Amino acid sequence: MGKITGFLEFDRKDEAYVPAKERIKNYKEFTEPLKENELKNQGARCMDCGIPFCHSGCPLGNLIPDFNDAVYQGKWEKAAEILHSTNNFPEFTGRLCPAPCEEACVLGINEPPVSIENIEKNIVETAFKNGWIKPEPPIARTDKKVAVIGSGPAGLAAAQQLNRAGHTVTVFERDEKIGGLLRYGIPDFKMEKNVIDRRLVIMEKEGIKFKTGAHVGVDITVTELQQEFDSIVLCGGATVRRNLPIPGSDAKGVVQAMDFLPQNNRKVDGIPFNGEDISAKGKKVIVIGGGDTGSDCIGTSIRQGATGVTNFEIMSKGTTERPEGQPWPFWPMRLRSSTSHKEGADRIFSISTKKFNTDKDGNLTSLTTAEVEWIKQPGQRPMLKEVEGTEKEWECDLVLLALGFTGSETTIADQLGLEMDPRTNIKASAANYKTNVPGVFVAGDQRRGQSLIVWAISEGREAAHHVDTFLMESSSLPLKGDGDLPRV
Repeated sequence: MGKITGFLEFDRKDEAYVPAKERIKNYKEFTEPLKENELKNQGARCMDCGIPFCHSGCPLGNLIPDFNDAVYQGKWEKAAEILHSTNNFPEFTGRLCPAPCEEACVLGINEPPVSIENIEKNIVETAFKNGWIKPEPPIARTDKKVAVIGSGPAGLAAAQQLNRAGHTVTVFERDEKIGGLLRYGIPDFKMEKNVIDRRLVIMEKEGIKFKTGAHVGVDITVTELQQEFDSIVLCGGATVRRNLPIPGSDAKGVVQAMDFLPQNNRKVDGIPFNGEDISAKGKKVIVIGGGDTGSDCIGTSIRQGATGVTNFEIMSKGTTERPEGQPWPFWPMRLRSSTSHKEGADRIFSISTKKFNTDKDGNLTSLTTAEVEWIKQPGQRPMLKEVEGTEKEWECDLVLLALGFTGSETTIADQLGLEMDPRTNIKASAANYKTNVPGVFVAGDQRRGQSLIVWAISEGREAAHHVDTFLMESSSLPLKGDGDLPRV
């Protein structure tokens, strides 16, 4: 695929970024696209490797060598057709996916891998620019009605696939706009919300119905949905936040990331929000948690005008190369620095927060930490040990907890009598996505726990196949890697 000798002739070239001093003045995306000939050269780097391990790295089973080859040949419309055959929303994954496909790239064994994610984003942006992405409603409708609960990537993927099968699909979203975590959790500087809106226009014209401000289990009972719909697909997020149970955790100024980020997104979008205004302006901010959410809190705090941002991570500092025990093509837990990290945050590794300190009115003034080390023993999980004599106090006005999620809310599950796993995820096998209640399916974070956007889309697509089979006894909707439903 690509040019046979392309990987020998061309080096990897990534998009440039607007300088940090300029981009932190607003919330707009700040990538500077490559020229078309440069993108063709990047597609040419895709090797004729025989076994494309990038397929195994991609939860969607994207046909990566095929669309790389089409880009190299300048066949952009064909590339868009190939890409959409396995991925409903490449404009989302092309911006937000951590690209496990690139870690599995054969070229990546000893060279920088093919820039798959950037090629993917440019394919879909070229398709939108040229008007190739058009509404394609089903040729005929069945008499079946499906309710999809949750409008994040899993819900939207399930809805579009089921609509393509001819069913009448209604998506229920408790917030005021469609998009779930894409709209309220992802900062605009990573993905501007018009990217969601233009896709929603397509989906509405295809016949999908959206109901916002509809909190299923509260505003609408699941009994009402069961009476109206032939099947229900639960695609809510893993929204139960992990707390930090230490002294002072209730201090004014200790805030969950998923209170901070959605509020800022609403501000940027001009949407009214409830509750106290949370702002980093003029404050010393400490972000606890070194993942993507922590990174998003850093970039947002800097744009709000924080006087300083420090990032705590309890894990030890990773290596830039693959660690031992995590060989190619597996995903390596190595040190990764986001664009937000490079905008001015101090990163501290192997550190644990012991308590939050307050003034007499309960306002946060500082926190106390200790250095930690991870003790590894053969055949056992690493043990966390505090290093004696390393306690330190850090002045701060705002602490953002970006510690991940422990599961999904159980309101709907309780009303339906659904079985849960020990992590409070709804129990259902990836073999069919069925819950213990007939006609009720579950996909995405609500089934597998907190995960990647690419997994959410994959789960939504897979679940749609099994819902269609339940309703019609068979299905023509593709499963992972089939790629037999090319749509632009």
